[in-house]
Amino acid sequence: MITIGDAMITLNPSIAGPMRFVSSFDRKVGGAELNVAIGCSRLGLKTGWISRLGNDEFGRFIYNFVRGEGIDPSEVNFVDGYPTSLNFKEVMEDGSGRTFYYREKSPTQTMTSDDLNEDYIKNAKLLHVTGVFPAIGGNNVSIIQRALEIAKKHNVLVSFDPNIRLKLWNKQQAKETLSEFLPYVDILLTGEEEADVLFGVSDPDAIIEKSKEAGISTIAVKLGERGSVGHKEGKTLYANPIPPSKVVDTVGAGDGFDTGFIYGILNEWSLEKILKFANMIGSMVVSISGDNEGLPYLEEVEIQLGEKDRVER
Repeated sequence: MITIGDAMITLNPSIAGPMRFVSSFDRKVGGAELNVAIGCSRLGLKTGWISRLGNDEFGRFIYNFVRGEGIDPSEVNFVDGYPTSLNFKEVMEDGSGRTFYYREKSPTQTMTSDDLNEDYIKNAKLLHVTGVFPAIGGNNVSIIQRALEIAKKHNVLVSFDPNIRLKLWNKQQAKETLSEFLPYVDILLTGEEEADVLFGVSDPDAIIEKSKEAGISTIAVKLGERGSVGHKEGKTLYANPIPPSKVVDTVGAGDGFDTGFIYGILNEWSLEKILKFANMIGSMVVSISGDNEGLPYLEEVEIQLGEKDRVER
């Protein structure tokens, strides 16, 4: 699978509570699309990432991190004059939090649709896109549009997570732009609030019907602590939540679910197995601080699901 997106240096607070009282942060790597690529790579999928990074120390840190995760960075270039994007996280005692972005001059704004390598996209089994990248600005909307056109031309599956960030654009802008992508989408991975922006409905059954009207055949509605609902091959199924051992940080849970769902689709699993697997990964992610630190390797998921024994000694 491949994806397109902006990566960031994520500054995680050393203590919980309002950010104005935090005096130190840990440097991590984040970005919705990159998180999914990391998750898929850890599960064993061959992954690639299309992006731009600032020609600075943070950019090189991300690049080396990505290579270490086994992700192909051949379509990632360094750009002068555009600093690598940053975000600061605020995490409260209950694991909830907020994100503060500093990505107004993202290196990805130097990209154009002409920079896309058609051969790179056509050789993939699946292209994953989100609503974050087009919200950043620049030529990003036209880049995603062109990537979707290439994917459809070569019968590459397209998965789409609306991932609407209202700190980057408003609801109307998000709806108008993201609705244009829907005819290209094979797999929709959405939350209730995002679906309400896109379709004007938040009930899972209504979301599925609206998605089917848009021509989307496979749908997952993420319900957070209430589990998930999926639709595939005419079958709709509710999957019970898998409570985490402890909620530490909810950021990245949706990306973890996406990772599991994509893995299941590419392995042609049943809908029931896919949802259970995806729910488990989402549960594992929230139990560890960080955007992608909790994304598990395949064996770790299998152990949590009781499919393998844990050998400790």
